[in-house]
Order: sequence, then C-alpha cells, then structure tokens
Amino acid sequence: MTAPAIAAPVASHADAPLKPAGTREFTVRAAIAAMIVAAVIGASYPYIVMKLGFGPNISVVSAFFGFLALGLVSKTYNRWENNIVQAAGTSAGQTAFLCVLMAAFDMLKYDPTLHFPLQLTHLQAFLWLTTAGVLGVLLAVPLRRHYIIDENLTFADGVAAAETLIVLDSRGKEGVDAARAMGFASLLSAVLMAMRADARLLRAAWYRIPEMLPFGTLGGKMNVGIGWSLLNIGSGMLVGMRINTSMLVGSLLAWVVAPPLLLRYGSVDELLRRKVLLWVMWPATGMLVAGGLMALVLRWNVLARSFRTFTGAKVSGDEFPARWVVIGVAISGVALVVVQHTMLGTPVWMTLVAMAVSLVFMLVGLRVMGETNWGPISALSNMMQGVFGVLAPGNIVANMTSSGVTGSIVSQSEGIMQNYKTGHMIGSTPRYLTWAQLMAVPVGAVTVAFAYPLLRDTYGLAGGPGGDLPGALQSPISQKWAGFARLLSAGLSALPRGAVQALVVGALLGVVFTLLEGTKLKKWTPSPTGVGIGMLVPGSAIVSMFIGGVLGEIWKKLSPAGAQRQLVPVASGFIAGEAIVAVLIPILVKIGLVHLVDG
Repeated sequence: MTAPAIAAPVASHADAPLKPAGTREFTVRAAIAAMIVAAVIGASYPYIVMKLGFGPNISVVSAFFGFLALGLVSKTYNRWENNIVQAAGTSAGQTAFLCVLMAAFDMLKYDPTLHFPLQLTHLQAFLWLTTAGVLGVLLAVPLRRHYIIDENLTFADGVAAAETLIVLDSRGKEGVDAARAMGFASLLSAVLMAMRADARLLRAAWYRIPEMLPFGTLGGKMNVGIGWSLLNIGSGMLVGMRINTSMLVGSLLAWVVAPPLLLRYGSVDELLRRKVLLWVMWPATGMLVAGGLMALVLRWNVLARSFRTFTGAKVSGDEFPARWVVIGVAISGVALVVVQHTMLGTPVWMTLVAMAVSLVFMLVGLRVMGETNWGPISALSNMMQGVFGVLAPGNIVANMTSSGVTGSIVSQSEGIMQNYKTGHMIGSTPRYLTWAQLMAVPVGAVTVAFAYPLLRDTYGLAGGPGGDLPGALQSPISQKWAGFARLLSAGLSALPRGAVQALVVGALLGVVFTLLEGTKLKKWTPSPTGVGIGMLVPGSAIVSMFIGGVLGEIWKKLSPAGAQRQLVPVASGFIAGEAIVAVLIPILVKIGLVHLVDG
C-alpha cells in the first residue's frame, strides 16, 4: 500500500546545495547557544501555554533566537549549527508544555472534595519530566526514517523551521527575495497578533480586534468562526487541501451539528464548549487512535524496513546508534518507574502499563502531527486517563500520573520528529539533532520546575488563590485535564450519555476511512486524522487553516512560478511572526515594558 497523498511542500530553497563537505555542526558555540536558548524557551513557554491556551510553533522561534545567540559571537556560523540550537529550543519547549499537567495537579488540589495528595516539589518535577522526556525522545528515534523519509509526512512546523534557517543563512538574490517575503509576512503576523484581544498587550483598546468573527450565536458559544490568526493561515497553506477539508468537516460535525443534538437527547445539560468537549473528545480520539493504528498495520512492511535500516546503523554513521537507543530506553524507563513509585506513589505495574500504552499513542500522535500540524498531546493523555479509569477506577492519582507519562512521551516524540524534518530538508546529521534534543530535556525540565510555581504564585491560577483576578492564568488545557480526572473519579458511569458508544463508532469510522485510503476512492475519502483533529481543535483555528489552504491553491493556480518561490517563505513567516510575539509577551511583562489587561 502506498503512503497517503500528503501535500508535502518543498522548500523554496530545495535546489540550494546541501551541507558542504567538512562543515561543522555540533560545535562548542552551537552547544552553548543551544543550552542558553533552551533555558529561555523553557522559562517563557509555560506562561504562553497557560495564558493563550495553546502552544505556538516554538521551532521557528528557536531558530530566530539561535540566529541572535550565534550572531553575537560569530559572523561565520552556519544553518547547520543553528539547527542544533533550534532542536534544543524545540525540545525545551516540548518539555515546558507539560506545565499544563502541573497546573492540573494544583487545580485538583484546590478542590477540597477530592483530597488530591500530590503537589510536586522542584526536584520531583525535574526528575519526572526529565526521565519521561528522555524516554519519549529515544522511543521516537527509530521512527525517523518511517515518518520523514518513507511516508514523507508534512510536519509543517518543521518545514517552517527549515525555511527560517535557510533564509537566515542565505546569500544572493534568491535568498534576499525569500528573506523579504518571509520578513514581511512575519511582521504582518506579529502586528496582527499584538492587535488581537487575546494577546491583551496594552491598555489602549481602540486598535484591538476580536480573536475571531463568530458564525452566529452558536458559533460564538462553540468557538466556531474565522480566527484572526496568520499562524493558522500559514499552517493551512502548508498541510494541503485534503487534510484541511477533512478537518473542516470534523469541526462542523462536532461544533455545529452535534451540540443541539447533544442538548436535545440529554448528553449535555447546557451548551457550553467545555461540556460538549467532554463528549466530542471520545469519538474524535477513537477515530485518531483507530485510524492511526490501522495505518501502521497496513504499512507494517514499511515500518519493519525502517527498523531494519535503523538497527544496521553504525556508531560512525549519521544515525543515532540503535544500541544506544536500547540502553537509553532501559535506563530512562527504569528511572521513570523509580521516580513514579518513590515520589508519586504509583505502583510499578501501573507505570509499566502507562509506558507500553504511551508507545502506541506516540505512534498515533506522530502521524496526526505529521499530517495536520496539530499535536494531540492533550487528547491522547485524556485517552490514557480513560484507560486508567478502567484499570484503576476512582484512583485519581494513577489517572493523572499515567496521563503525564503519555503527555511527556508524545510531546517529546513530536518535537524530535519536527527537528528531524527540519534537518532532513537542510541536510543535517540526525545523530547530532538527537544529542541536542536529549541535552535540552533536563534544561527544559529544570526551568519549568521553577518557572511554573513562580507564575502560579505571581498571577494566580484558575480555581485557586487569585484565580478570579484580572490577568490570572486560566490554562484551559489544564482545566480540561483536571475536569476529566474529576469525572472519572466517580467511575465510567459518570461519563456523558452515549460517550462510550460514540467512541466505538469513531473507532470504526477511523478503520473504514483508513482502508478506503488505499483504494481508488481515496480522493473522496475523508482523512480520519484530519476529521479527528478537526473535532478537537477550536473551530476558529480550523476555519482559518482551511482559508489558508484555499489561498495557497489560488496562488498556485494564478502564479505557479511565484508560488514555487514564495509560498513556503510567506507561510513560514505567518507562523513565525505570531509565535515570536507569543514568546516575547512574558519577557516584556516580566521586565515591566508591557502590561496585561483583562478582556
């Protein structure tokens, strides 16, 4: 069976020469800059995620920070050194994303009826995130060839990061033209981000625009409309129309068609997005998991060939050696078992089960990320909560720690696969990128271990002291995580009416759609990955991605040559501008140059 027809874009500089012979990549200056950028990203990313409710593309931000850090000490650095820095920054950001789990722990502790006992110390948070994160990186290493080369999945953030590295290191007219296009797009995206209401940058209100243009009253309640985010527009331009259309179908089904029906038949008692999401997440995740696993089953020979190729790699080759992967997985796996048992009170068998199931979910998450540019970390972690709702009913600690294992493993695997995509496009050595990511995991862990409690105590957290004050961190991902744990603490019988049946239907559709992808009906078959992620991601983001895809197709029709040269730089700029502003917000707030306002 052939790989899915993903619109894998080719960078506008794909015809540029790859790494010249003798070029140094993992230099001392690159390693030092990598650790500095990892620390900056790890310290700033928790605020972004908890304040904005999403994690913007940290890969392009890391590339820009690497450009600045390396440029301060040398004018002779190259894109391959910056790729090392970018990989480390991405790794630290993926680790820091798990602040949402630490916030969920606190939200559960704030509820006096639950008697939730865990509150992570700095050391516990560091060790937990480090051991699980390292395990996630190493488990994903053998899959590089399968997802990046054999299937050639898009990984749009990785494409944007590669384009950024190339533009920042370009010479000649082509490089100048691409840099101008990307620079203008980045500036436009950054300005629009600063003007959006959800950024809350300045006290003046006359220039601010709404986060989205809702589609009617129900669209406003369900967050369906046109989102004013060029980051989403840029992502849509890269991932291709089949995926964009499938995501739009999933979004309309989940957030336009389903809510009135769920209210009518008693599956929800009111039309609030968070309540509808607790039902919608079941068929969506079922479709993602079943579709992803069926795709792997159908491509077992391709996956097996990738593993055989990997296990034949020598230490002196470009690949990270298989022997080191096996040793590293064993050490980090045992360390995670010890940390969870001694510090978090999780039985050994539970951690072993969590690691095994997380490996399966990781395979699904990588496919979803590669096709749609959305990492289903939260959805797959919630699915793990459901698994332990069956294995350990009512055990809210096991529920949370097991889902944390999944979150860490899936998050780091997505990060390294994005880095591999970037490196593949510019000719970097995978082994060096792996080392950079492994080095940055503990850096990200230690920074978030200290940054998260500082942010919580400074700004307040939803449900806790100061949680109702203007500027408090609402962290919607954490609220969903904690809310699902509360729900499952009462047993599976407390799930929304029809949720389990919807899970089965979603899983069956995921299998059917995946099977049809291998037939002549593929062109007319929705992508199960696209439909599933479209049901989970805010509808305003999906509509914007669809619009981006349409704009990209129109550009290709009207000016094929211009689109070939400029489409990827412009799309990458749209992603980069918003992501950079999102990272700069906490830094400017911290030094007092920007003040946040409510609403």
